[in-house]
Amino acid sequence: MTKQELQPAGVFKYFGDMCVIPRASKHETGVIRYLQQFAEEHELPFRRDHAGNVVISKPASPGMKERPTVILQSHMDMVCEKNSQSKHNFNTDPIDWYIEDNWIKATDTTLGADCGIGIAAQLAILADKNITHGPLECLFTVDEETGLTGANALDPDFLSGKILLNLDSEDEGELFIGCAGGVGVIATLDYDTESLPRDHRLFRYTVSGLTGGHSGDDINRGRANAVKVATRFLWQAQQNHQIRLCNFAGGNLRNAIAREATAMFSVNTAQATALNKLFEQHVKDIKAEYAIGDPDIVQRLQAVDPQPGMQTLVMVKSTQQQLLHALQACPHGVMAMSRSMPELVETSTNLASVRFIEKDQSVVVETSQRSSVESAKYDVAHMVDAVFRLAGAETAYGEGYPGWTPRLNSPILELTKTSYKRLFLMEPEVKAIHAGLECGLFLKKYPELDMLSFGPTIKNAHSPDEKLDIVSVEKFWYLLLDVLRNI
Repeated sequence: MTKQELQPAGVFKYFGDMCVIPRASKHETGVIRYLQQFAEEHELPFRRDHAGNVVISKPASPGMKERPTVILQSHMDMVCEKNSQSKHNFNTDPIDWYIEDNWIKATDTTLGADCGIGIAAQLAILADKNITHGPLECLFTVDEETGLTGANALDPDFLSGKILLNLDSEDEGELFIGCAGGVGVIATLDYDTESLPRDHRLFRYTVSGLTGGHSGDDINRGRANAVKVATRFLWQAQQNHQIRLCNFAGGNLRNAIAREATAMFSVNTAQATALNKLFEQHVKDIKAEYAIGDPDIVQRLQAVDPQPGMQTLVMVKSTQQQLLHALQACPHGVMAMSRSMPELVETSTNLASVRFIEKDQSVVVETSQRSSVESAKYDVAHMVDAVFRLAGAETAYGEGYPGWTPRLNSPILELTKTSYKRLFLMEPEVKAIHAGLECGLFLKKYPELDMLSFGPTIKNAHSPDEKLDIVSVEKFWYLLLDVLRNI
């Protein structure tokens, strides 16, 4: 199959357009410009608010004018993750996407199907004069991935519709009626340095090959976290061999499970052999523990020769101990499962990243917490906060966002279930999702909204292994058209 043969042709045409436009979170200017030009070319009214959100309206098809206005919604930005060997520049380079079997993938980067395929579906509907529907408002929000700031900034009079279809879900055949709320804790630990101790040998330690993924959707899949894997070895090395840490970096984005980590440290030359034995045992332990959940983990420990004439600095011992103790103690993963929906993760926390800011002599640790129970969300955030405060770090909270409480008697849910069964001769699954959707914020601004979220199948979102199921896009498209026809 070639790109030109993909169906629905209109959806994949616009998806291809989205892959050309750089659209990192908080850098959506190119997409905004594209949407405005699209609206002008198709003679459709549009508005842009102070945050950058865009809504393009389309009148009803003949005979459908009296139908209720429907809002179709997706977000402009994408998670920008790449493999360490990739030279891709997300600020300038297009996504290099290709077809493999029945999947669309990208070369060494995230694909951006989250939520590029939702945008593409909206544009295909706006451009097609033969589709039957009532009045439409197509809403495109900014900065969903790093704070939902676009949804949070919506004015209460920006939209008029009372039905909203969110096109940001990632499992075809599943209809979502609720999502978790989220908040983040950032810890900053200042440190001093001193010269590399005499008779010490430098080592570089790396962790790579992890699957990573979405910190909401994939948190319960038994995948390893590179920061936690690396911390475990460094903590053991500190306890057994008194290593001295030069730097440590791992993870990248708050809403992604850390896939890679690297650290530079020193150890007394006389202890180098024992350190290597500790490392070998650590590798065996991790491989055994993640043989099913993350079987391709690669760990390396390599001796490093200092640069001639350059002074090598290490973190003072007391602060190093505080940092590694805190990272070792910091929780990561599922904290509680839902009692009302047994397969749903209720509460989780993600140890997202650790970065040394050498010019400021500080370490920044970023985490995120999710829960469908508001009090539990803050309880686990307070737990993370307390761990880093005990280590002497300064902590701060992100703004956070509310969850979306399921509404089982939703009219749009019933209509969509009926459409799905008629089209595909099977019942869809009705679920809540542990990931964060913008729906909770929409409901806060527009309490009368009747909302539903669905989409095609996307695997490994927020990682370079992200892939889009081609067949599921066609099913998603037919379902969306049938729902619009019958509202």
